[in-house]
Amino acid sequence: MATFKLHSRLRSLHKGLTAILLLIGPALALAQNNAQLPLLVGTGNAGMSFSVPIQTLLFFTALSFLPAILLMMTGFTRIVIVLSLLRQALGTQSAPPNQVVVGLSLFLTLFVMGPTLDKVYADAYLPYTNNTLTFEQALPKAEAPMRAFMSKQTRQSDLALFVKLAKLDVKTDATIAPMRVLIPAFVISELKSAFQIGFMIFIPFLVIDIVVASVLMSLGMMMLSPVLVALPFKLMIFVLADGWNLLIGSLAASFVT
Repeated sequence: MATFKLHSRLRSLHKGLTAILLLIGPALALAQNNAQLPLLVGTGNAGMSFSVPIQTLLFFTALSFLPAILLMMTGFTRIVIVLSLLRQALGTQSAPPNQVVVGLSLFLTLFVMGPTLDKVYADAYLPYTNNTLTFEQALPKAEAPMRAFMSKQTRQSDLALFVKLAKLDVKTDATIAPMRVLIPAFVISELKSAFQIGFMIFIPFLVIDIVVASVLMSLGMMMLSPVLVALPFKLMIFVLADGWNLLIGSLAASFVT
């Protein structure tokens, strides 16, 4: 019986090795013949033209940088932090859910960044697709509107900090600062602005929590959770005050354009 099992395993191993050799055989033969896939299809006035596999690889590589660009160079950071702090101030753990918060932040970011993105499209992307500008010429054209937007939102103290860390001239301002200096300064300024707005949002809801907790303690209801009692009052006041309209309007107006 043991001999039969051993023979069965050996036959299975032999079949597996045969299948692997059948799969890698063409690749080995191609390597032996020194055959290579063409990486460059041709060159022209617009520059080098890559083959479809290389274009696909470059495209998916660029996709990995899009979240960082969205977070670091737009108003998405400020918006999503303010909406998350609003949810914590209301005391609702999962309402609105994360998908709604991120989706609203994304579309509000597109609304705020609309004029800037239009300039990037008209000045850089459209001429590049029409082959009137090379990639090297279109990149500064696309950088100029983004630099102008970030410069208006960046505090001078934050920019001075990174200028000092980069050991640049102290007279360097946002218009001539390298992007490696401007982007972190912009992010720090966005975090400060987001927490300042969040502080202003927390104050009225904190007052409601204190009042409800004081009333419950005076009534001797020690076992009743003040958070549970205060939640409907906070929701009612937020809705009656048209909180979403006020918050979104003030948040969009907080960006200096």
